[in-house]
Amino acid sequence: MGDSGLNVFFENFLKKESLFLEKKVLQNSFIPEKLPHREEQINQLAHILAPALKQERPSNVFIYGMTGTGKTVTVRYTTQELHKVATGRNIPLEIIYINCKINRTADTEYRLIAELSISLGRMVPPTGLPTKEIYTHFKAALANKGKNIIIILDEIDHLLTKAGDNTLYNLLRINDENLSNHVSIIGISNDLNLIEAIDPRVKSSLSQEEMIFPTYNALQLQDILRQRIESSFKGGAVEPGVIEKCAALAAREHGDARRALDLLRVSGELAERANAGTISIPFLDEADDKIDRDRFTELVSTQPTQQQLALYTILSIQPRSHSIFTGEVYTLYKSYCSKAGLRPLTQRRISDILGEFDMLGFINAKIISKGRYGRMREISLSLPPSLIPRIKQQLAEQLHL
Repeated sequence: MGDSGLNVFFENFLKKESLFLEKKVLQNSFIPEKLPHREEQINQLAHILAPALKQERPSNVFIYGMTGTGKTVTVRYTTQELHKVATGRNIPLEIIYINCKINRTADTEYRLIAELSISLGRMVPPTGLPTKEIYTHFKAALANKGKNIIIILDEIDHLLTKAGDNTLYNLLRINDENLSNHVSIIGISNDLNLIEAIDPRVKSSLSQEEMIFPTYNALQLQDILRQRIESSFKGGAVEPGVIEKCAALAAREHGDARRALDLLRVSGELAERANAGTISIPFLDEADDKIDRDRFTELVSTQPTQQQLALYTILSIQPRSHSIFTGEVYTLYKSYCSKAGLRPLTQRRISDILGEFDMLGFINAKIISKGRYGRMREISLSLPPSLIPRIKQQLAEQLHL
């Protein structure tokens, strides 16, 4: 398509009537006016946070649940309403949301505290100061903002893995050092066992309340989709049966509302590209394949070389065995390092990488005890079977194996 052809294409695109009214309604970051099937969790969280309106320090809260169970949107919805009331009554309250996994914000204690300071209006360099000094800046920022600060740490397990739980301890100590400011933490995680791995000293300082979000079933997902469709698509744009199948596909993935919304959005985009007047089930099926393919292949292509080699090793073993163990992976990994001309990492580092793969959804890695032989990870693949040959070929090409 030449320049003139592109011009015609873009002009025609502007003239074409869209199936969408508001595509952002289907995005994960969108906060709707109502959250179906999360009324109980909203009410519970509201009771925990309400003392902030009387300038008392709310309890710390740890929120657990599988991906797509509404944890983040519930927290953001509830704290947004809390902030509206506080603002209307001139009650000093700051709410800061940080996704610990995005942009390496929480890879180090320094980066996290710098980000918090900047969120409170205190400009600090992203690196370079002693840790003690960055805390001084943060405390000064707190003093300028008033009584209560609620810090939402989404995917907090990433912070604890990268920066250590001492960061939480140091944050909470501010409450002991300065009675004029209160810091409360809301931690959000997919890992139900997260709190068990935290240092007892830190756990004691947290004194947290816990909430566990159940997965959505197919009927609940249908309700969520119908609510979003009302404001995201034009009337009649979604054919009968699409909502039901979309909900069923997402329910198969542990009741993941995020996936259901993604499926619906991508189905609409595919229908528009095909110049179809409605979204039909074939577009939904195509979207299901596309989302899996795009998500995993993009993740694989952006992994560092050593991580790619470790994943290639797992994919090479898996066809021969239902479950594999860390030692078996490490032995074969070292032989592939020789072929690829790479220096092998230690077995402990490979074990850490396997834990990262578990978080990314490539594998299920269950730690089991072997008695006096210690503990090891039992590994099985989480990748869709149809993608395994394609991803293995992609890795082989990138690694020149």
